[in-house]
Amino acid sequence: MIRVGAALLVCVVLAGCNSVSSEGPLAGAIDGDAGQSGAELGRKNVAVFDVVDINSRTARFVSDYVSSALNRRFGIGGPVGRVVIGVGDSLKVTIFEAGADGLFSTAQSKQVSLDIIVQPDGTAAIPYAGTVKFAGKTLEQARQAILAALASKAVEPDVIVTSMGTSSRTVTVSGAVGRPSLVPLDLTGEKITQVIAKAGGPVTQPYETYVTLVRGNRTGTVLLKSIIEHPTEDIYVQPGDQIFLVRDPRTFTLLGAVKGDGRLEFGANDLNLLEAVALGHGAVDEAANAQGFFLFRYEEPEIVQNLLGAARFQELERKGMVADSKGRYPIVYKFDMSHPDSLIVGQTFPIKSRDVIYVSRHPSVDIRKFLTLVGAPLNIASQGAATAANLGQ
Repeated sequence: MIRVGAALLVCVVLAGCNSVSSEGPLAGAIDGDAGQSGAELGRKNVAVFDVVDINSRTARFVSDYVSSALNRRFGIGGPVGRVVIGVGDSLKVTIFEAGADGLFSTAQSKQVSLDIIVQPDGTAAIPYAGTVKFAGKTLEQARQAILAALASKAVEPDVIVTSMGTSSRTVTVSGAVGRPSLVPLDLTGEKITQVIAKAGGPVTQPYETYVTLVRGNRTGTVLLKSIIEHPTEDIYVQPGDQIFLVRDPRTFTLLGAVKGDGRLEFGANDLNLLEAVALGHGAVDEAANAQGFFLFRYEEPEIVQNLLGAARFQELERKGMVADSKGRYPIVYKFDMSHPDSLIVGQTFPIKSRDVIYVSRHPSVDIRKFLTLVGAPLNIASQGAATAANLGQ
């Protein structure tokens, strides 16, 4: 009977071990899966990623990186191109003549001003010059065309062509702006922030307003805050561009051994790792693994390649690491908060929208859970063994 009681005790212990619930992976599990393919892990459709230990150097590199979503990634930046006249534009053509007996001069005036609108076929009629092609020409080219047409008719003519309205040069600005409208462009070229200002400006804070630029079949989206802080992103717009402003508060997800997990809003212009954890009321002292703070992110390819190195990056691609729809790669940043300088490093590491911060639990937590779960069954088993021993006497 004693052997039966001992066997019962072993069964209860094993059952208790299997019943320990899981609250996400331990730090060792994350480190162990890093850089492993599905074949190596014995699982199908595995998301291949790597873990990067964050120190002062890597934190500074990630913080200093400037993403050029419009100017570089989509290749639609650069200065304004050649400004030309278009269909529907309003022009003032002023013609001067040297003599009082000219076609356009009188005793009182040696000039005449004509208001014209470029017609759908790109032309407009000028007296004595006939039909003149304006569309596709600069103001100077239009001036020369009129002069050439009047050369043998007017008395030493001279011409000035002035733009009065640029109906062909408009940009659509809509969404979270003060006055959604068609914004006319001037001849010197205007940037994104300038046309947004013409449309009444943004109605929400720059740190939660996204700007989408549509040009032909290309689209680029960037945070308005980034355009303001990085002038290279404030690119010149072109006629026919569409600009949409959308309020989309930046959020991150906080999980694991924290006092308040969930999806949280930034609520500020910037947010670092320490501030993000603080928004969840900090880690649970008796449960959190100070050496296992992780940040999961789809990161810019330039950052990933720099942190991992070309050889490691190519190896992970061969193993199945793939980019998301925006060309970013999965990466996991690891923070060891047991070191004093982690409080400095954590202040310099920026949080991005849609980041997932996971605070892993300490391995001792599972041991405590196990002991709690099997404590009561062990007492029952001990009582059963004692009863069996008494019966055997």
